[in-house]
Amino acid sequence: MVQTRSVEISPATATLPTESEVLAQLGRIRSSPEFDVPERARQFLGYIVNETIAGREERIKAYSIAVEVFGRDSSFDAQADPVVRIEAGRIRRALERYYLVAGQDDPIIITVPKGGYVPVFSRHNGGAVRQASAGATEKDDKRNGEPERPWKLVLLASLGLLVLAVAMFYLVPRTDRPINAPLDAEKLVRTAPDVPRLVVLPFEDLSRTTSSGIIARGLTDKVIEEVSRFREIVVVAGRPSEDQLDPSLMAVSPARYALSGGVRLDGDKLMLATRLVNRDDGSVLWAESYTEDLQVRNLLDLETSVARAVAMALAQPYGVIFRADASKAAHVPPDDWEAYQCTLAYYGYRADLTPQSHASVQGCLKRAVDRYPGYATAWALLSLTYIDELRFRYRLKAPSPPPLDLAMEAARRAVELDPQNVRGLQAEMLAFFFRGDVGTALNIGARALEINPSDPELSAEYGLRLALSGEWKNGCELIAEAVGRNPGPLGYFESSLALCFYMQKDYPVAEQWIRAGDVQANPLYHLIVAAILGQLQKTAEAAKERQWIEANALDLLKNIRREVALRIHRPEDQAHFIDGLVKAGLPVR
Repeated sequence: MVQTRSVEISPATATLPTESEVLAQLGRIRSSPEFDVPERARQFLGYIVNETIAGREERIKAYSIAVEVFGRDSSFDAQADPVVRIEAGRIRRALERYYLVAGQDDPIIITVPKGGYVPVFSRHNGGAVRQASAGATEKDDKRNGEPERPWKLVLLASLGLLVLAVAMFYLVPRTDRPINAPLDAEKLVRTAPDVPRLVVLPFEDLSRTTSSGIIARGLTDKVIEEVSRFREIVVVAGRPSEDQLDPSLMAVSPARYALSGGVRLDGDKLMLATRLVNRDDGSVLWAESYTEDLQVRNLLDLETSVARAVAMALAQPYGVIFRADASKAAHVPPDDWEAYQCTLAYYGYRADLTPQSHASVQGCLKRAVDRYPGYATAWALLSLTYIDELRFRYRLKAPSPPPLDLAMEAARRAVELDPQNVRGLQAEMLAFFFRGDVGTALNIGARALEINPSDPELSAEYGLRLALSGEWKNGCELIAEAVGRNPGPLGYFESSLALCFYMQKDYPVAEQWIRAGDVQANPLYHLIVAAILGQLQKTAEAAKERQWIEANALDLLKNIRREVALRIHRPEDQAHFIDGLVKAGLPVR
């Protein structure tokens, strides 16, 4: 398992934090507005801190947390229900934000290291560390090391500004230009806007042995390979010992970001320390350390695992590079970023799924492909906005052609331009699914996942298609894994997990997930809420959902059986979902 750490704590010479100091620090954190988490996450943190102080760290398991903090019953299965690991990730990110924004001078630092749920208490500036000797590991719920998520408020603020910006976006009219063949790095910067470019410098061999040198070179190559699977950025290999690229490529579009690293061997332990630097100002945007046991896994698997962890942290939608660009574009966008802003704004739209942001982003993407007809990612995202018109019931009264035909055309254009672009394949998968060709859709999704298994956006969407086709177990496992890895807004996929638990007839847990996935402007969200509340016999709350749908998405009710069948493949699953709607009082004919 890849183990990561973001903060290095020095060996202690000072005294250990006392119980009263730790409890006072816990109070400071939980009372701070900068510790921005739901109440159940605050209870989670309080529970694990108090259990550790009381010497009961061996009881801090996923099962005990689920039962004692979240009110799950004795049948709780951590492998089937990812609530504990997801909330643990939320706490880790909130603690990082708190100490960056409000707690820089606090005397005690509380962290929850990855791989388990037992907290660590230390003094500020490398003081003594108080850590339990044993405790839970996230292996109990099939957890690999999870990438860092961004601070939600900062990310959503940047995304919101981007969506507003694209509403005023202007590009020159379309010219008739031929569609290019699949793109290499140099062609991409000439036929697409200024997408981010990352130079990966050769990782330094810190141990200076034959074995460590081979591993350092292998890890460098593997990281380049894994990052290049994400087509939203361009990755280029740096020259040995030089922070520069081929001069001809630099003249076209210089790399904004540089990734460097150092490899050290210590007995059977391999350690990789990495950092991402903004080359404009030299600021360090991200740093991470990875530790692997050479006795447990073969070298090729080890290199792949570490490289994928690095790639996910940096290159996925909502990853480190996305966050840096979103913040920059929202506040001081460069002159040549207009079309690239459209792709950033698409992921901002995904945060709330409102009709207003959908219309702005779709219009922006149309103008982007007019200006850059060879920009495969823009074609893919445009296709997804057409699909959203159908699946989320946006703008269906608009003139022909139907959105599904437009979606298929744009998706195919994206895949023609770049057959390795998984966002294009994701759009093509969805277009075939909503056409009713489920087999073809799943084959395309499987191929896309083979191309890039590190993309949580893709794996969650493919998992949802599997689930809706009747493979609920496999599909819902993929969704749950992706939710744990995705650093971006999760409302859509948390709603999908609610549907998973609904189909298991675990309606109380389904309600908890649908409340977490708060996408209030989306009609399908309210339809799922209504079905769950109907099964729970919460008639008053179900009536409110029915009223919202009648006021905001009346067309959805005109032929509800057809709408359900469009999304849920098996007749028995359709009947189960409709049963909840009937119990919620919706007019199902």
